[in-house]
Amino acid sequence: MITAEWKPIEEMVGYLRGHKKVLLIGCATCVAECAAGGEREVETLAPLLAMAMQNDGNPIEITSATLERQCEPEFVATIADQAADADAIVSVSCGIGMQLVADTYADTPLFPGVNTTSLSIREEPGLWTSRCAACGDCVLGLTFGLCPVARCAKSLMNGPCGGTRENGMCEINEDTPCIWRLIVERATARGQLESLVEVKPPKNWSNSPAGGPKRMLREDLRS
Repeated sequence: MITAEWKPIEEMVGYLRGHKKVLLIGCATCVAECAAGGEREVETLAPLLAMAMQNDGNPIEITSATLERQCEPEFVATIADQAADADAIVSVSCGIGMQLVADTYADTPLFPGVNTTSLSIREEPGLWTSRCAACGDCVLGLTFGLCPVARCAKSLMNGPCGGTRENGMCEINEDTPCIWRLIVERATARGQLESLVEVKPPKNWSNSPAGGPKRMLREDLRS
């Protein structure tokens, strides 16, 4: 899922100074699962934001909505009347949903209520860890289903760096296991450790986010 976390209320207050009617919108998918932007979080944030603006000397009127998916035009279209009545929009969806709302209601300023953080899984209640970097050239078939792009601090592709701790944790974060230790352990368990020393073709980084904005076209879905 795409994970996100609230921006500081003080930052949102800074955005909204000078505005009087604010539409706060959430998304019922990924950001709801990580308790950042679902219906419950919208209902919690609305009065907190109103109180903070009141205390800042800039009282506002807040209306709210939670869309089934903020990244789909048909759902975004359902808030047209509310958007028309607002002089600012705060979105607590991921950056994808925010931009679709900003494009759809381009005359109304949109401000982010969250920071989009990662493509992660929920390991346990309250803990999400990154699993994918959307690099555009998946190597999981070569690394026993463990991603060194997203889960290595240096995105190393050919084994661990020299900084792995004695207990097998990452030198950058002692709470994060060295992904290459886990890859080696899984390869060993499968009796395929020798496969890791085979020369692999160079990874195609041209399709990574560093290669510029991505555009995926499926002609079979366009008719």
